[in-house]
Amino acid sequence: MDTEAQPTERDRSSRPEPGAAEGRSRFALVSWIADRVPGGRITLTLLVCLLFLLLLSTFVVQPFQIPSGSMERGLRVGDRVLVNKLAYRFGAQPRRGDVVVFDGTGYFGDADYIKRVVGVGADRVVCCDKEGRIQVNGRSVDESTFLYPGDSPSTVSFDVVVPDGALFALGDHRSASSDSRDHLGSPGGGMIPVDVVVGRADWIVWPSDHWTRLERPDAYARVPAAAGAHG
Repeated sequence: MDTEAQPTERDRSSRPEPGAAEGRSRFALVSWIADRVPGGRITLTLLVCLLFLLLLSTFVVQPFQIPSGSMERGLRVGDRVLVNKLAYRFGAQPRRGDVVVFDGTGYFGDADYIKRVVGVGADRVVCCDKEGRIQVNGRSVDESTFLYPGDSPSTVSFDVVVPDGALFALGDHRSASSDSRDHLGSPGGGMIPVDVVVGRADWIVWPSDHWTRLERPDAYARVPAAAGAHG
């Protein structure tokens, strides 16, 4: 005969559920902290939210305000964009046509800049062909879908090869943009190290009537890979 005592329903109900003690402990800790913070739970909630936003801005996305008309017609003065700071992590690299924010200290000036990537490592970028278009690796690029109306692709002639680990970037409003063309004779030759890129501008979030996703244009889709480019 099995004489082992069997737990009754009362016995079972009196036992704490797995994890219940830990949950109460965490709740007690939150209550203890809230009791010692001026403003109590409201202040604690605000601090947690601020910490979350700080971490989000530092590691994931960051808002930037457009300070000039150098990226019109797509980005207007005062627009706020969300920059994806994870876009080029985990092995990904900027691609032709991406709109990127980068730290121009030591290259363009002591500020953050926003430009469109025209050439990546090993690309040969030339201005201009017989029709006035920029060529990348021998392929002429039709920039009419994003170039500022009335602007030519460039009034400055150039023929450059982008070093590995660097970018050649231009503003969409070419006649109002200080970009890689303006630093061809400077140290670095107007090239932007990939390491100083903050991230890729993915969304216009303000003003609300200008809310849109920034898509990579098709203009560069047929540009061939540069000879000797690393995959």
